[in-house]
Amino acid sequence: MMKRYFALYYIVILVAIIAFPSIKLSASGFSNESLHYVISYKWGLIHKDAGDATLSLKRNGSNYDLSLAAKTKPWADKFYEVRDTLLGKLRITDLKPLSYSKIAHEGGKYNRDDITFTFNGNTTTGQCKRLRTLKNGDLDISEKRLSASGPVYDMLSVFYYLRLINYEDLQQGKVSKATIFSGSKAETITIRCLGKERIKLRDKSEREAYHIQFTFTSDGRKKSSDDIDTWISADDRHIPLYLVGKLPVGQVRVYFIK
Repeated sequence: MMKRYFALYYIVILVAIIAFPSIKLSASGFSNESLHYVISYKWGLIHKDAGDATLSLKRNGSNYDLSLAAKTKPWADKFYEVRDTLLGKLRITDLKPLSYSKIAHEGGKYNRDDITFTFNGNTTTGQCKRLRTLKNGDLDISEKRLSASGPVYDMLSVFYYLRLINYEDLQQGKVSKATIFSGSKAETITIRCLGKERIKLRDKSEREAYHIQFTFTSDGRKKSSDDIDTWISADDRHIPLYLVGKLPVGQVRVYFIK
């Protein structure tokens, strides 16, 4: 259960949230920042913090440099230790991803995914390289080429596109879709805006937030993971404040803390 839990938290924090082509964006609006989250496990009366994550953005010439550093807490290390880093580069002018890396130290194994993006008209191609540690300790290296039309992102760059959407222009229940490249596959994400709600944060304060729901599919119609709900601040910053994902037993919850 712990292994699946921490494989899911990337999806929860960086929920793949794109493709509202009729909405005007201002891609140059980000300043250098670091956003901090705590990841918890909820099952019945059990509600225990199990990990921390920090998401950072720095302007670098005509691009944004992105990073996500995540780790399990000491008690969770005993079950399944995680020390992971996501790195990415995003073009400021149109928020197109240029590169993405996931460097994972999980359960005593080292794995890495690297994607380089290229563009030709409305088509995006991702050249993916994967490194995996086998059970005998050897390293397996493979490469794959992914291609899709329309808006295409990775699990890090989509977070910033999410924050530039003008949610007031969306009608409740509107559905939109996009493609997300990982190191091995392309997933389709269907996005629904369920309206505005008032939620309570971890520090007991209350905020107005947009309730967004995501559905993930691959190979056309096959559901690739459970739905995820997130609440995004209704102010100009559009920060994901609270996220909930289902597990085989219980839930994973992600809270914005500072």
